[in-house]
Amino acid sequence: MSQSLFIVPVHVVFSTKDRRPLLRDEERGELHAYITGILHNHDCPLLEINSVADHIHMLFAQSKNHIPCKIIEHVKTGSSKWLKTKGAWYGDFAWQGGYGEFGVCNTHTEAVRQYIRNQSEHHKKEDFKTEFRRICEKNGVAIDERYVWD
Repeated sequence: MSQSLFIVPVHVVFSTKDRRPLLRDEERGELHAYITGILHNHDCPLLEINSVADHIHMLFAQSKNHIPCKIIEHVKTGSSKWLKTKGAWYGDFAWQGGYGEFGVCNTHTEAVRQYIRNQSEHHKKEDFKTEFRRICEKNGVAIDERYVWD
């Protein structure tokens, strides 16, 4: 076969540093668009994105040409720098050091998209820590509470 075919959807989740509720509605749409551009530049078509005050969820097709950790590094670094241009509110903005990246079966992408779309409703009942623990458990990922929260 002379053509390489590759589609691996991933669900990526990370919070603001110390889960500070800094992401405002005023910049949310622009932030999502900015991150979409970064992902596009790394050959990662975005399938869904949403955020609440203290964290963000993205579902995108992982690139076959870029290392996953470098993609997330570019998303976090680029969007953090961009947010700091949006005024004093974001003057000391930072994302947490780590992140969660979970593979999604192609047959489950629509369910994950719906889950991401409903973040504001979902977080009326569950905080980020509880959600992240649940996502990790569902994906068979053990976390060490001493190191996962920064």
